[in-house]
Amino acid sequence: MTTAEVQKPSAAPAPSGRRPGRGRAATRLVWLHLRSRRVPAAVLAMAVCALVLRAALRWNWMFTSGSLAQQLPMIIEAGAVVAVVATSHSPFGETERATGRWLPYLRLGAALALTGASIGVLQLGVTGGSLNGGVLVLARNVVGLTGIGLLCAPVTGGLLAWTLPVGYVAFAEYALLESWVSPWAWPVCPPDDRGAWICACVVYAVGLLAFTVRGARTRLTDNG
Repeated sequence: MTTAEVQKPSAAPAPSGRRPGRGRAATRLVWLHLRSRRVPAAVLAMAVCALVLRAALRWNWMFTSGSLAQQLPMIIEAGAVVAVVATSHSPFGETERATGRWLPYLRLGAALALTGASIGVLQLGVTGGSLNGGVLVLARNVVGLTGIGLLCAPVTGGLLAWTLPVGYVAFAEYALLESWVSPWAWPVCPPDDRGAWICACVVYAVGLLAFTVRGARTRLTDNG
């Protein structure tokens, strides 16, 4: 063996396969983000809420008129919203915040997609039935309540973000019993109330912005 043969660099090994494309890598990133937030379980919970709403319409649990015709749908819609805002919880905490440059975009996309999915699944549950206020009230309630939960997540953490939407539903139930008519009590307003729509959409926009930029609060007690 000569000196030249010893100093000659060895050839680089041939690649074993093609590197995954950007599209495939992006799809995997989105899927891992959704799985880490337990989004499949949230969608299942939405489906259960839709089935309960369907059963309430089919077997006339809400009767045909009166306050109960609005109260029970609000409670079921709040259940679907709880499933949505629970996905704001991150199991990785500060590590993900420091390394995930795409994290705000993933938060935004997931929140928008789950809000739309919640409305769509609940609407499927009432198809063919007579829901008080129709799909417009259903959509407005889900949008507004989800906005409250997203606004709450940066303060309380994802695991407790459901508390304020549920508390607001309790307030709306009381407003319904007292016959209050106010845009801030949008769940009890008629579907064509412009002020109620503005309030619900503003709350959702502010909550979505806060959650996209800040994310859910991370604490030691919120990383179990």
